[in-house]
Amino acid sequence: MEGIRKNGKYRNPCLTMHQPWASLLVHGIKHIEGRSWPAPLRGRLWIHAAGKVPDAATIKAMEDFYREIYAVDGITDLQFPQQYPVSRLIGCIEVVGCLRREELAYWNEVPERVRLQALTDFCWLCEQPQKLRVPIEMRGFHGVYDLERKIYEAAIGDLVPVDSSLLVKFQLPNPKDPFSLKPGSISSCFPKSKASEVEKSSNLSAAIAAAIAAATQFSKKSQNSENNAFKIAAATQFSKKGQNSENNAFKLRNTKNFTRQWQLKSNSFIEHKMVSNEVGTLACHNNEGNNEQFLHAESSNSPGPHKILAAAMRGLRLE
Repeated sequence: MEGIRKNGKYRNPCLTMHQPWASLLVHGIKHIEGRSWPAPLRGRLWIHAAGKVPDAATIKAMEDFYREIYAVDGITDLQFPQQYPVSRLIGCIEVVGCLRREELAYWNEVPERVRLQALTDFCWLCEQPQKLRVPIEMRGFHGVYDLERKIYEAAIGDLVPVDSSLLVKFQLPNPKDPFSLKPGSISSCFPKSKASEVEKSSNLSAAIAAAIAAATQFSKKSQNSENNAFKIAAATQFSKKGQNSENNAFKLRNTKNFTRQWQLKSNSFIEHKMVSNEVGTLACHNNEGNNEQFLHAESSNSPGPHKILAAAMRGLRLE
């Protein structure tokens, strides 16, 4: 099924995800793709694994999480992917709906292991996972984007279905409307939904906390990168202003010095030579940073860009 969105169509929509979440999704172990924004489409969504190699601790945290939530439903023989390839197109799933976290957690029409996957603001409901026999190397992008035609043609004939015993089917409120399973639809269409009555064991609670921490590492890094970029841009701006101010001070100082030289031009040759030497010495000192005295004189009236730059740099903490 072609990916459908309300305002037009994607040709071959794709989403880049970090490992191990990407492979867990196309292998049918993970049923919910969590995002901070609602799913903009329904239908087939290709899954691309990002370029960051997952560390062993992250892989263990996520595998432990799925072991624990599947055990709630009595499933203890999970087979995890043997590899977590990166920078590759690895398969596809079908997006059939999107709910808010609290709605999915209350929806008792789905297995408990699915409800326990409600960890983010918006939960994309995924069915019919298929994986590529041979993952295809490609570059990913932010958000949902269209696959290149040549990559799609190479991938479409290489898909294989995954083990059906773990798959979940989500009931649409209106089978004729692919967008009927959306935020707000559970309370109106499934009024008997209620909070889970399963008591979380200490192992399950710990696994959930570890899974949240593992996923949060990327959002924190992204936020830090944005903050650092902002600080660098601000520091650069002040640096340029400070540099311009210093250049102007240098030019003003030299203008005064050479004006002085011109005024003394009528003196004797020796006096003229002394003045020339004095100007040259002042220019040399100016190049070595003596213009700080000039800026210091200005600072009595205003902070000056060099002080603002110093304050900005003191607040900059690069990781």
